[in-house]
Amino acid sequence: MVDFDNNIAILQKELSSPKRIVLVGHTNPDGDAVGSMLSLSLWLKSAGHTTNCIVPNRYPYFLEWIDGISEVQVYKFASVLCDTIVAEADIVVCVDFNQFDRLEGLGEAIEKNDSALRVLIDHHLDAPDDTYDILFSDTQSCATAMIVHKILTTIAPSVIDRTIAENLYVGIMTDTGNFSYSNVTADVFRVAAELVECGVDVQSVNTAVYNTFTEDRVRLLGYVISERMEVIHNGEAAYMSLNEREMRRFNFQVGDSEGFVNYPLTIEGVKMSAMFSQTRKFIRVSLRSRGNLDVSEFAAKYFGGGGHKNASGGKSFLPMKETIEHYEAAVDEFLG
Repeated sequence: MVDFDNNIAILQKELSSPKRIVLVGHTNPDGDAVGSMLSLSLWLKSAGHTTNCIVPNRYPYFLEWIDGISEVQVYKFASVLCDTIVAEADIVVCVDFNQFDRLEGLGEAIEKNDSALRVLIDHHLDAPDDTYDILFSDTQSCATAMIVHKILTTIAPSVIDRTIAENLYVGIMTDTGNFSYSNVTADVFRVAAELVECGVDVQSVNTAVYNTFTEDRVRLLGYVISERMEVIHNGEAAYMSLNEREMRRFNFQVGDSEGFVNYPLTIEGVKMSAMFSQTRKFIRVSLRSRGNLDVSEFAAKYFGGGGHKNASGGKSFLPMKETIEHYEAAVDEFLG
């Protein structure tokens, strides 16, 4: 992590008097973004600061049970209010992302407030040094929640109660695929154990996140696997796709396709998987891989994106048919 101790000292100095602090998560906020933001917000409020949490668009319905999530402002539905909040902020904390282009219109509001201190807490690649005043960036961390845990245990360990522990656990659990990805280390399990000791009910949290889907979502998964999955390149790669008509057919809600991209990787021999989801403006590209195959490199080269070695994303502004053809050609070139 970039000069952690020095940045902690700077942060503590900045927080020595009450501040108006905005915590921002990325577009399509996931468990790590939401859990990390809310954990930080609870700590900062307990220290006498005023906080607001903002995300560009709505979080998935399977995270609605999280304590405090109703306080999260959604920029898409309250842009005027959010613009005002950001403009008046003394500190803006960017959580679980490092590029403003991941925020759509919200990014412009942050850039306009050039007097606010900008803090980054993130685990993605290529954090821009010149954008932030304080950086807590660790690309080896499995989740931003792990970095937040380190910050809290360094500055205010006694603040981690059951609620904060639960939020951090959600972040770590979801960004590690329920502790199954290659980014899981012994330290991850140690932190998870500490959080359980703080009162996290593992079975309850697991059920709330992974076993409360709608019937439509389960039927959509079956449809995508049966009708919209293709295995290519001699069984080494695969892709799935969803257009807007198909989403309407299954009453699609934000978060319904979460995790779909991982299913082709359960097929023996498949090293790389993609999910193409149509939106009004572009096609969202989700990429996953196994082992040493670096999809962050693939995302950057072919879809203008990035992320992690085994989990990345990007965008395509071509129609679905052309996007898939571009992917197939890219796979042939990339895998050889």
